[in-house]
Amino acid sequence: MKLASKTDSVPAERKQTSNWIKDRDRLPLRQSLMRNSPSWLVSLVTHAMILVVLGLWFLPELPALVTADLNVSPSDVEEQLEENIEFETDPVELEEEMVEYEEQPETTLIEANVSFAVANDLEAAPAPEVAVMEIGSDISPLLTVANAVGTGGSGLSGRGHMARAVMIRKGGGNAASETAVGLALAWIAEHQNPAGSWSFDHQLFRCQGRCGNPGKLNKAFAGGTAMALLPFLGAGNTHRVGDYPAVVGRGLTALVQQMKDGGSFIDSGQMYSHGLAAITLCEAYGMTNASRLQGPAQLALNFISFAQDPVGGGWRYGPKQPGDTSVVGWQIMALKSGHMSYLMVPASTVRGASAFLDSVQIEGGVGYGYTADALSYGNATSAIGLLCRMYLGWKRDNEILTEGVKRIAAIGPSTDNVYYNYYAAQLLFQYTDGEGEMWETWNTKLRDQLVEAQVKEGHEKGSWYLGGGHGGAGGRLYNTAMCCMTLEVYYRHMPIYQRDAIESEFSAE
Repeated sequence: MKLASKTDSVPAERKQTSNWIKDRDRLPLRQSLMRNSPSWLVSLVTHAMILVVLGLWFLPELPALVTADLNVSPSDVEEQLEENIEFETDPVELEEEMVEYEEQPETTLIEANVSFAVANDLEAAPAPEVAVMEIGSDISPLLTVANAVGTGGSGLSGRGHMARAVMIRKGGGNAASETAVGLALAWIAEHQNPAGSWSFDHQLFRCQGRCGNPGKLNKAFAGGTAMALLPFLGAGNTHRVGDYPAVVGRGLTALVQQMKDGGSFIDSGQMYSHGLAAITLCEAYGMTNASRLQGPAQLALNFISFAQDPVGGGWRYGPKQPGDTSVVGWQIMALKSGHMSYLMVPASTVRGASAFLDSVQIEGGVGYGYTADALSYGNATSAIGLLCRMYLGWKRDNEILTEGVKRIAAIGPSTDNVYYNYYAAQLLFQYTDGEGEMWETWNTKLRDQLVEAQVKEGHEKGSWYLGGGHGGAGGRLYNTAMCCMTLEVYYRHMPIYQRDAIESEFSAE
C-alpha cells in the first residue's frame, strides 16, 4: 500500500492558489501590479496616461528666450542697486582754494559722519541715536511728514513747476519777483564758505571784499549758515532736489557740525542763532524726512525747552533769561516747525510761550512790546506777536487778531527794516491766505519795492542791503536772506509757510 504524501493530502483548491503565488513571485513587478490591481484603478491610470500624451502632443511651441532681456549691463545693475540697497555716501570732496581765512571755532560734534553733501536717499540710513530730554508724555499732537510738504498746504499735492507757477500768481508774485529770488540764491551760493558754512561777514572767504556791508557777527557760523539755508528751503531746494543740492547738502552738514553738547547752537549770535538753526533743521527734516536730520532737529527743540525762562516763559540771549519778543519769535517759529515736521514739542513749553506773549501784549493783544518792562507798541514786535498768536492757536475770526492785523496793514511795508517786513508779510499772508484787497495792496507795494532795491550788477548782483532793524549787525547776507524769504512766501514749500501751520493746534494738555 502506497502511503499518501503531505502534498497529496492538500485540497486541489489550495494547490492551485499556492502555485499561482509562486508564479506571481516570478513575474516582473509591473505585470504583478497590473494583475493584482482592481480593474477600475487600471482604467484610471490608463486614461490619465492617454490625457498626458495628448496634452504634450498638442502643446504649442514655447517661444525662444530673448537673450537681450538677460544681458544686463553693469551700469544697469548699479542703477538698480542704487534704487534698492541702503547705503551711505561719502562727503563731497571740495576743491582746495588758496585763500586765507579765520578758522571756525572748534565745537563738539553730534555726529562726525553726518553728511548731506550728495543728493541721495538719506532717509534709508539709520537715524543717529540721541539722548532725548525727558519730557514725559506731554507732547503736542503731530502731523505726518507727508502732510508737511507741498506748495499748496495740502500734503504732497502741488509739487512741480506748474503748481508753483499757479501759487505764485495766486499769491501775488510775478516774473520780476521770481527773477529776484533766483539772483538772490545765486549770490548766497557764491558766498558759501569752503567748509560748507556761511558767515554774516561774507567777505571772509570767496568774496575777498568785493561786496560791501559785511555783518558784525563774524563768529556766528551757526546763525549765518542757518540764515543762508532758509531761502534755499523756501524755494523748494533740498539736498536732493532743486538747483542747489550740493550747496544745501554741504550747508546742512556744516550746520549739524556746529551743534554743541546738549543740542545748543549758541554762538556769538546767542539764542538768535539757535532759533534760526532749529528752524532750518526742522524745516529740512519736514521737507525730506531724512533720518539723519531727525536727531539734530529734535535735540535743537529740546534745547529750546531747556533754555526757556522758567518764570516768564520767554527766551532771550542766554538760557533761562527773562524773554524779549524778538528772540521769542524765532523760538516759537522753531517749535511750530518741529510740530509740523512730526517732532516732539512739550505742551508745557507752548504754554510758557503763550504766557510770555500775555505779559508783553498791549490793548489785550492788538499790539506787543519788546519786554514785560517795556510795553510800548512796536511795529516789528507787534507783527511778531500777532504771527506767533496764530501759530499758537488764534483763529482768523478773533476780533483782537483782526484789529492787530488791520493796524499792521495800515502801517504798510518799511523801506529799510527787513526784519519787520519779513514778519509782517507772513502775518498778512497767513491771515488773508494770500487773497483779497488787504494782501494785494500790501504785497504789491513790498514786492515791487524789493525788486527795485536789489543790486542789479557787479559782484553784489542779486543781494540787498537796506540797513534797518538788525540789518547792520547781520550785514548783506542777513539782508539778502530776509528779502529773499519775503518774496518766497507765495510758494508754501516750507511747512512753516503752509495753511496747516496756523490750522493745526498744539496740545494744551
